[in-house]
Amino acid sequence: MFIQTESTPNPATLKFLPGKVVMAEGTADFRDADAADAASPLAGRLFAVPGVSGVFFGYDFIAVTVEGAEWQHLKPAVLGAIMEHFMGGDPVLAPAHSHDADAHRETGEEFYDKEDEEIVLTIKELLETRVRPAVAMDGGDITFRGFENGTVFLNMKGACSGCPSSTATLKHGIQNLLSHFIPEVQQVEQVV
Repeated sequence: MFIQTESTPNPATLKFLPGKVVMAEGTADFRDADAADAASPLAGRLFAVPGVSGVFFGYDFIAVTVEGAEWQHLKPAVLGAIMEHFMGGDPVLAPAHSHDADAHRETGEEFYDKEDEEIVLTIKELLETRVRPAVAMDGGDITFRGFENGTVFLNMKGACSGCPSSTATLKHGIQNLLSHFIPEVQQVEQVV
């Protein structure tokens, strides 16, 4: 098995491409070992590598974030954990959690006024067609959380979470795109 790696705009995160589908639908974001152990054998294995602080599953990639460690020292251990997982044939998500994986993918309820529903649908369509594919290439994901008083609230996950360039992405990229197509959008903010 050959696993490719790609750097991301976030120096603490590397993107691993195992050459297989990781998540056929949606994404999953794990920020601590306890949640990972219960929900995903693969995420649990990755959190067992000292220094791993985040694991994000996309369609065909795994983004791993480390804290206070050098990638040159951790990369072989992360590659080994991914290879061991896929060679063993274990599921990415634990069977008990695969049917309710949305709980690990999305947190928090969307909020917006019903009278803004048409604006929200346009925002979601632009995010889905123009923003999310580009962000996935960098090992992350962005999801809609809400719209209120001209402000769009987004949740950044995977490599995007904690990335030094995430503010620029939000303000100069996504905000400009949305306000160009939707005059009602005045600003974009990140929520956790």
